Amino acid sequence: MAVGILGGLGLMLNRFFTPALTASQSRSDALAVIESAILILVTILWQEVQAKIPESVVLEGEEGFEIEALLPESIKTELAWASHTLLTNSATKVILIWYQGKVLLKRGIYPKAKDINLGAIAQRVIKTQKPVYLVKLSLYPGKIEFDYLPENTQGLIIQPLGDQGLMILGANAPRSYTKQDENWVEAIASKILFNLQSAETKP
Repeated sequence: MAVGILGGLGLMLNRFFTPALTASQSRSDALAVIESAILILVTILWQEVQAKIPESVVLEGEEGFEIEALLPESIKTELAWASHTLLTNSATKVILIWYQGKVLLKRGIYPKAKDINLGAIAQRVIKTQKPVYLVKLSLYPGKIEFDYLPENTQGLIIQPLGDQGLMILGANAPRSYTKQDENWVEAIASKILFNLQSAETKP
């Protein structure tokens, strides 16, 4: 943009100090004006097209790691691996796994001593078996149902675990999950569900 503006100013000064213009100079000036305008326009369009990096916040809560003590060791290991993977390889800052009426895992940053009561959005995810990605949680009136997560959670993925569970992931920046992240979350959820169901069938 600066080059375009400087070019335009230089053209104006040149025209001001030129007593008489020839036809060829007029054509050159016209081309220079067009070039300067294009440079300015391209810069403006580029700034509009470039994606702005979402602003992150410091989530309110304490860092913790809680896991259901009565789970088989193999399931504990599976949940620990899955939660660590998501916390270190995505925008996730808090993860909660709820299954058959119990909280199997809470990890990351979250408020302490909060009961987990599934609200309408979470219940709908279980019923429809379709994940929900709330790209900017503050825009949704239903955000109050997620009071067991940090109050300033910015983005949220609610991923079903069959028809009996959920994996809930919270991020500290809006629009922070990509389609690839969503696919990755779905794949990990499928693996967790398979292992939970396998453990149930063992004698």
